[in-house]
Amino acid sequence: MSTETEIKIRLEDPAGFCRRLEDLRHGIVSARHFEDNHLFDFPDRSLRNRQCLLRVRFANDECLLTYKGPPRRDGIFKTREELETRIEDSSAVLQVLERIGMQVCFRYQKYRREFLIEGVHVAVDETPIGDYAEMEGSEDGIRSLALKMGIAEDRFLRHSYHELYLEHCRQKGIAPQWMVF
Repeated sequence: MSTETEIKIRLEDPAGFCRRLEDLRHGIVSARHFEDNHLFDFPDRSLRNRQCLLRVRFANDECLLTYKGPPRRDGIFKTREELETRIEDSSAVLQVLERIGMQVCFRYQKYRREFLIEGVHVAVDETPIGDYAEMEGSEDGIRSLALKMGIAEDRFLRHSYHELYLEHCRQKGIAPQWMVF
């Protein structure tokens, strides 16, 4: 079993954030690239009701299938089980999911750049609802990197992109659809 621990941070100045990342000793995991994410669920929303998700991600000519279990309820970090695998035949996987009764319940897109700094995976995401950074690693590693970046813990977000999108729609008074460009 693999466990994911992460936080998101709303970015007002993504270029400045990336410059601060570059000032630290880092490795680039991936250059800016486009991602298209499809969340699947059964018609009764049984995955969502259990706070789980099944995602098919298309990025960099790859397809990834990811299951995420329910997050731990306490703390400022979002910690949960994560299982992920590469998919060779994406159209077959989509057909399998549809044949067992699943359907796309949410779709979101983003442009992402990824870095690895002191054992913390940092993703800088440009989305239709604004710019965010995700930090994934150990709690101590995330805290340490956030401190070096001048990010206070009260800025840590545990929300998914779906939750952030729904809040964005509520604030703007628009009906939610897909979070796409």
